[in-house]
Amino acid sequence: MGDNSEGGRAGACVAAWLVVAGCAGWVGWIVWRSLAWPLVHDAPLMHYVAWRIGEGAVPYRDVFDMNFPGVYVLHLLVVRVLGTGDLAWRLFDLAWLAVLALGAAAFAAPWGRLAAAAAAILLSLYHLSGGAWQTGQRDFLLGPFLLAGALGVVRWIESRRRGALAWGGVALGASMTIKPHTVVLVVALALMIALTAWRAGLGVLAPLACFAAATAVAPLGVVVWLSVAGALPAWRAIVFEYLIPLYSRLGRTAEWNVYRPYVWIPIVAGALGSLIGALAGRRFGPRHAVVGLGALYGVVHFVGQGKGWEYHLYPLATFAILLLVAGLPGTGRRGLPTATAAALGVVLAFVLLADKALAVSPAGWERAKADGARRLAAEIAPMLAPGDKVQVFDTTAGGVHALLRLGVRQPTRFLYDFPFFHDVDHPTIRALRAELVRDLEARPPALIVLFEQGWPAGGYERFAGFPGLAERLVGYDLVQAGPGYRIHAQRHR
Repeated sequence: MGDNSEGGRAGACVAAWLVVAGCAGWVGWIVWRSLAWPLVHDAPLMHYVAWRIGEGAVPYRDVFDMNFPGVYVLHLLVVRVLGTGDLAWRLFDLAWLAVLALGAAAFAAPWGRLAAAAAAILLSLYHLSGGAWQTGQRDFLLGPFLLAGALGVVRWIESRRRGALAWGGVALGASMTIKPHTVVLVVALALMIALTAWRAGLGVLAPLACFAAATAVAPLGVVVWLSVAGALPAWRAIVFEYLIPLYSRLGRTAEWNVYRPYVWIPIVAGALGSLIGALAGRRFGPRHAVVGLGALYGVVHFVGQGKGWEYHLYPLATFAILLLVAGLPGTGRRGLPTATAAALGVVLAFVLLADKALAVSPAGWERAKADGARRLAAEIAPMLAPGDKVQVFDTTAGGVHALLRLGVRQPTRFLYDFPFFHDVDHPTIRALRAELVRDLEARPPALIVLFEQGWPAGGYERFAGFPGLAERLVGYDLVQAGPGYRIHAQRHR
């Protein structure tokens, strides 16, 4: 009877690893299909900022943008090392995904090799199923830093090695330079460190000081960089005069947006089942606690931003998938109901994510948008002399991407046009409008390109509501009307 039982377990183990190998091969096939994904949507904007910084521009002072400095550092690294092409960005995105998958596997390893493999596969599929427009999104970039920070805290709890707190804190500090929202997770983990130290009868101050000092390294580094570059006043103005009081509530929706609910049902159900099983089976440990805090932070991260954009779900997806695989059979005892629910959740999530990933692999609308930027660049290139500047009024429809392709600068620091068309009576918006008109008068661009689609709303009619800009357009002739945009050239040209 014992031999039969051992043989049955061995057979089940072999079957499980055959399934894992098949799933990994399927992920590899989807990765191969995604290699032709274009650079599109938000990424060209950050590439343009990085290119300008590389050419000597001062961030925030010379380029008006609400993103935090860590985003520029990563894009500057890509632009300098790999270039601005589609394949370069695709390779960076896949490399970052590999780091994220390895980080998830490392965190889940104590729960068993099956859990580690499942975490890496599901996280990879989750990203690949989002489509080309989510490559390199800022919330996706947070993933490896959040996992490294969580893993550092867990390893300190398990071993009391202060070095783990140090590198975990450095990683979390780096995440704050990309999106400051991660300070919520930093505070939650700091409270957990203090509680653990207190319950163990250790001094609370020393581990907290180590964690806080390490967390401050990256933020202090970017502050020094901005200070030396002369960007701090402009950054402070953007954050406190525009980002917090105005942009933070722009585009907010009163409705709950649930993306791919058919995928979240097995992930959330399996994660809750694993958590309940760990509590009932007295297997709830520091890793469960940290991942649970991470999942709660993921909810706050998505709901708190209020925009309802799908890529804001990345932190939640990362920690929810880790909770899900925690219930899989592996090291330690697993109750049959817990293991069954977790396995079912993993299988269903894999099937649904794989199906979605195959559907988005052609990158339909993203490819059309990238082709539009290429077409616009081809149309305006013959109209320009060396040194000419072009001002585009756009958000993510491809105007800035076309300038990036041509290596053409704008005469103003404004990447987007939406800051001019909301809260128009607010002193900050009036000042931004005046700055735009002043710069257009001081450095008249050879071309002005107006895009039809405004954000969060509006069409071409929005330009008529900006008298200063309308007056500048009087000196320009409409020379080309493309799909969703109009090219205006200086009349004397």
